[in-house]
Amino acid sequence: MPVVRVRQHVNPLSQKYQQPVAPPDWSQVFANPARPLHLDIGCGRGVFLLKMAQIEPDWNFLGLEIREPLVEQALKWRDEEALSNLHYIFCNASNSLEPLLRSLPPNILQRVSIQFPDPWFKKRHQKRRVVQPSMVRTLANHMPSGGVVFLQSDVEAVAAEMCDRFQEHPAFQRQSAEWLPDNPLPVATERESSTLARREPVFRALFTKKNEEGRTTKKNEEGRTTKKNEEGRKKNEEGQSI
Repeated sequence: MPVVRVRQHVNPLSQKYQQPVAPPDWSQVFANPARPLHLDIGCGRGVFLLKMAQIEPDWNFLGLEIREPLVEQALKWRDEEALSNLHYIFCNASNSLEPLLRSLPPNILQRVSIQFPDPWFKKRHQKRRVVQPSMVRTLANHMPSGGVVFLQSDVEAVAAEMCDRFQEHPAFQRQSAEWLPDNPLPVATERESSTLARREPVFRALFTKKNEEGRTTKKNEEGRTTKKNEEGRKKNEEGQSI
């Protein structure tokens, strides 16, 4: 496969990337839009999704990437393989994720991966990192109970920050307090393969979307407990008055 050369770093806060993308007609994108969807945010050259789409034909795969030449190349490779369960979109995920997910059939988004995102090491640049609270909220709003989010990076501080973002949201639960020793997905990204080949560590974590009924039940129980406490305080106050 011929490889397109592009700039490694793209500032998502740049004015040129502030227009959200218009959602496509999903019936024109996927042969069967009703299949479960795997979303890869920051898909790069798209090779990971290309291989996933080949080995999991009963799933649809969507990659979002901010570098347009990579998306154009990935779409060309997809067409060469005649894959009708794979699509890539050039966009800024920070502002395009919500309209894209809102346009999908409900409960379709079953799996999300965010792999080796740009670390933006300088402190003043860290607001450019892709995983922000707004993104986590958007995923929580559109993923069904049991949906999974897979995170990995070769920079531990970046992986830890991504985990913190998801742990801060009540809809997600981390599956292990420790870094996962292996990739739960059947395909490794190019970055993962090269990192492991250098015998360097990869920091991985898996989150699941909590059961909505369980969250509601817990909330109701907390509400009842609060009400009982208030009633108890009121009775004590009345007793003191008497």
